[in-house]
Amino acid sequence: MSTPTEAIREDLMAKNPEYRRLREQHTFYASQLDQLAAKNFLTEDEKLEEVRLKKLKLRAKEHMELLVRQALTIQ
Repeated sequence: MSTPTEAIREDLMAKNPEYRRLREQHTFYASQLDQLAAKNFLTEDEKLEEVRLKKLKLRAKEHMELLVRQALTIQ
């Protein structure tokens, strides 16, 4: 059984284009980070890219959570 928060996330995925866009971005950043993590050694540029991707991924997640909190207060 899903929690109220999970139900809100599912509803936002179905009805909110901004939430869907943020989720797609978050997934893309996670995929890029996985590719970097698979390497045995990172160049300095790759290390910088890793930090940049982590920040972008976190920003997307925080924005998604903000939308969830807003939806929870509306209910």
